[in-house]
Amino acid sequence: MLPELRYLPATILVGIRKKMSLLEDRTSSLWQSFMPFHKSIPRRIGSELYSLQQYPVDYFDSFQVEKEFEKWAAVAVEEASAISDQMETMTIPEGWYAVFYYKGPGGDPGIFKYIFNQWLPSSEYRLDQRPHFEILGEKYKNGHPDSEEEIWIPVVKIAG
Repeated sequence: MLPELRYLPATILVGIRKKMSLLEDRTSSLWQSFMPFHKSIPRRIGSELYSLQQYPVDYFDSFQVEKEFEKWAAVAVEEASAISDQMETMTIPEGWYAVFYYKGPGGDPGIFKYIFNQWLPSSEYRLDQRPHFEILGEKYKNGHPDSEEEIWIPVVKIAG
């Protein structure tokens, strides 16, 4: 499975965030908190949902399941104005992404093992310190084997 390399302009998101680790995964409660509000967010761009992870700088240096990161449930907006008190904003900085198209029930660590242990080390790219995210579009069916999503991994070309 080879990714499509895509340039993402700076993108504004509005949503809810929580700190968590892989050991103490709070993804379900994050989305339960977000979903009652997402359709009322003004100036939305499209209907896609963003599941975003912001990792600390050293997160991938020595991987440990108890290391915390920040996870967002969000939508893209034209501008962040008149948002409710329950919501926050963040901007994904512009840059290149390796975009993997995944079909399956989600939560499958195999796709991420492939990306980080096979594709990335053999590519001409390295990870960049920008958010990682998944776009959950119209073909996303939470937990269903026919569910489809896009996995966006921030990359920078290795000088050489």
